[in-house]
Amino acid sequence: MSRPSSEAQYLAGLTPTSVAATRIGRRSLLKGAMTGAGLLGATGLLAACGSGGSTGATDVANASGALSFGSNQSDAVPKKAYESLVKGFNDPAVQITTNTIDHNTFQENINNYLQGQPDDVFTWFAGYRMRFFAQQGLVGDISDVWSGINGMTDAQKQASTADDGKQYFVPFDYYPWAVYYRPSVFAAKGYTVPKTLDEFVALNTRMQKDGLTPIAFGDKDGWPAMGTFDQLNLRINGYRFHIDLMAGKQAWDSPQVKNVFDTWKRLLPFHQPASLGRTWQEAAQTLQQKKAGTYILGMFLGQQFTPGADLDDLDFFGFPEIDTTVGTDAVEAPIDGFMMAARPKNEAAAKKFLGYLATGPAENTYLESDSTVIGTNSSADTAKYTKLQKKAVEYISSAKSISQFMDRDTRPDFASTVMIPAIQQFIGNPNDIDGLTKSIESQKKSIFTS
Repeated sequence: MSRPSSEAQYLAGLTPTSVAATRIGRRSLLKGAMTGAGLLGATGLLAACGSGGSTGATDVANASGALSFGSNQSDAVPKKAYESLVKGFNDPAVQITTNTIDHNTFQENINNYLQGQPDDVFTWFAGYRMRFFAQQGLVGDISDVWSGINGMTDAQKQASTADDGKQYFVPFDYYPWAVYYRPSVFAAKGYTVPKTLDEFVALNTRMQKDGLTPIAFGDKDGWPAMGTFDQLNLRINGYRFHIDLMAGKQAWDSPQVKNVFDTWKRLLPFHQPASLGRTWQEAAQTLQQKKAGTYILGMFLGQQFTPGADLDDLDFFGFPEIDTTVGTDAVEAPIDGFMMAARPKNEAAAKKFLGYLATGPAENTYLESDSTVIGTNSSADTAKYTKLQKKAVEYISSAKSISQFMDRDTRPDFASTVMIPAIQQFIGNPNDIDGLTKSIESQKKSIFTS
C-alpha cells in the first residue's frame, strides 16, 4: 500500500471490551447466494442511499474525484480479479487508485493503518475483527449503503453489523475450510475418503508408505495452522464450545482443549516437516504437484492450480468425525468483503464504490478470474460455477453451524500476540501441552480482563 505502517508496531494497543460471536444458521447464508432474488443496479442503489450516513443520496449519486482502494489481495489470481473488479466500476467521474500490499503484512498492520491515513475503501473480514474496529471508531458507518442493497440474506447483514446495530461491512465472497485432495491421486492409489479420524490416520499411514507427504502444511505466516486447530476443536468439542473458547468464556487449560492438542499431536507426524519456514502457497504447490496427498486449508488454495483440467482435479471432504456425539455438522466458512475508513477523503465516492461492490454483476466480474470463492449475492451467476464451487455451496448450506476463523472469531490481540506464537511453539515442540495451555490461559485472562 502507499502508506503501510511499521510492521514492528502491528496491532499495538488493541483493547476491545466485548466479544459477540456471530452464528450463521444452516441455510441462511446460502439462501441469498442461490435464490436469484436479484439486486438493485448501481443507479438504483445510489438513489436509495442516505438514510443512515453523513452523505446524502444526491451527493453519493453525483460523487466524483479521486478514490483510494486498499487491497490485501496480493497473490496473482485474486490480484488480477481485483483489477477486473475495479475496472468494472466503469464510472469516469471517479478515479480509483488501488494500493495493494501482501495479505499478511496488511493484516498485521491493520490497527496502525486505520489510525493513520487509511484508504477510503479497503478489504477486510466479517466477524469479531469487523465489530472491534467499529467499536473503536476506526471504520465508517455504511448503513445508508445497506438501505439500498438487495440480494443479501439477513445473516449476511448480521455479519456486517456491529454492536451498535449499524452496518460497517459489505460481504463479497466466502469459502469453506476442509481437507483438499486430488481425485486423480486417490484413484491411482486406490484411496478412499475417510469418514472418521481413525480412517484418516490409516490413510495418512498408507500415503507415507507410498512416498507421499500425507498432509501438506505451511505456517510461516502464523495464521494457516489456526484452521487445523479450529477443525479439531469443532469436531472434538463442538461449535458452542469453540465459539465460547474464542470469546474467552472457556479455559484454554481445560481437558477439552488439551484433548485438541493431544489429537493434533497424533497427526503431526503426517504433516509436511519444516512447516514454520513454508508459506501456504508453497505447501499448496506440493498438493498441486501431487507430492502431498491432502491439505487442510481454505478453498483459496486452488489459486495455486492452473484453471482447466488442473483445477478440475481438486476436491475436498469435510474434516472427519472424531466424536459421534459431536458429529461433523459444523463448518468453517470465512466471509471476506469491504469496509470504509472512519474519515474517508472522499466519502461520497467511497459509498458509491461500495454500492457497486455489493452487486451481483460486480461479483460476476470478480468470479470470471477467480473460481476459488463463492459470491455472497443472490444475483451472482451460479450457472458458471465450477464443480468445486457448486460442491462448496452444498457443503456450507448443509451445515448446522458456521464459524468464521480463529483470528476472526476472537480478539485481534489475542489471536496475533498469543495464539500465533503458541501454535507455532506447539508445532515445534508438541510434548509440553500442559505448559502450553497453562500459558495460553494465563495470557487470555490478562487480555480479556483488560
